[in-house]
Amino acid sequence: MALGQNHTTVMTFILLGLTDQADQKQLLFVIFLLIYSMTLVGNLGMIDLIHASSTLHTPMYFFLSVLSFLDICNSSVLTPRLLISFLTTDKSVSFAGCVAQMALTVLHGAGECVFLAVMAYDRFVAICLPLLYHTIMSKRLCVQLVVVTYDVRVFISTVQTGNAFILPYCGPNVIDHYFCDIPRVLQLACSDTTVANVILLFFSTLVTVPTVSVILVSYAYILVTIYRMRSLEAQRKAFSTCASHLTALSLFYVPVFLVYVPPNPESASAYNKILSVFYTIVIPMLNPLVYSLRNKDVKAAVQVRVLSLSRKGIC
Repeated sequence: MALGQNHTTVMTFILLGLTDQADQKQLLFVIFLLIYSMTLVGNLGMIDLIHASSTLHTPMYFFLSVLSFLDICNSSVLTPRLLISFLTTDKSVSFAGCVAQMALTVLHGAGECVFLAVMAYDRFVAICLPLLYHTIMSKRLCVQLVVVTYDVRVFISTVQTGNAFILPYCGPNVIDHYFCDIPRVLQLACSDTTVANVILLFFSTLVTVPTVSVILVSYAYILVTIYRMRSLEAQRKAFSTCASHLTALSLFYVPVFLVYVPPNPESASAYNKILSVFYTIVIPMLNPLVYSLRNKDVKAAVQVRVLSLSRKGIC
C-alpha cells in the first residue's frame, strides 16, 4: 500500500533475536525452555495452592495469585516466540503480530508496575494499621484494586501502542531485539518521532512515578512503624512479612531502570537484551520462589496440598 510516491508500507519486521550462532541457539533453546516450564509450573502451582488452601485466603495471597497470573501472561507473550526463533531461520514477524506483541508486553509490564504498588499498600495497612487491616482490605476493595489495575494497564497499552504504530513505516524493518520494543520500533519510523518519544516518556512516567511513590511512601511508614516496635520478635516478623515483596520489587525495578542507562553505545544493544530477558522472562520464574522459600504459611500449605494430592492418588 502506497504512502507516497516512493514509499511503501512495511508489512513485516525482522527480529534479530539474541544470537546468530547456531551452537548458542541450541543451548539457549534448552535454557529458555527450562525457564518457561518452571515459570508455568511455579505460577500455576502458586495459584492452585492459594485457591485450595483456606489458610491462604487473605488479601495478601489473593494479590499474589493475581501477580502469578500476570507473570504467566507476561512470559507467554515473549518466550514461545523466542523459542521458535532458536529453531528456525525465519526471523520475520508480521506488522499485526508486532502490534499485538507490543500491546501485550506493555499491558502486562504496566500491570506488574501498578500491582507491585498495590501489594506495597497492602503491606503498609497490614503492618501500620493491623487492627483495621481486614476492615480496610475488604474483599470488595481487593477486587476493585484489581479492576482498576486492569483498566489502567489497558489504557496505557492502548495509548503507547497507538502512539508507536500511528507513524508511517516505509524503510528499514530490522529490529535488533527479540521482541517489538517501543523505542526500537520508533527508530524505524519514516517521520519525525520527537512527539512520539515525548508521549512515550510522559506515559512511562505516568506509570512509574506514582507507583514508585506509593511503594516508597508505604515502606517509609513501614520502617518507622517497625523501628517503634518494642519487641524484637515483632520486628523480625514484620521484616519477614515484607522481605519477599521487597525482593520482588528489587528484581523487577532494578533491571527496568538499568535498561535506560546503558554503559556505552557500543554495548548498549547486548546490555539491554540481557536486562530485558531478566525482567520479562527470568523474573516471572523467580517470583513464586521468592514468595515461597521464606514464607512459613506457604510452606505449610504446600505440605498439606502435597499430602492431599498423594492421598487422592492412592485412592
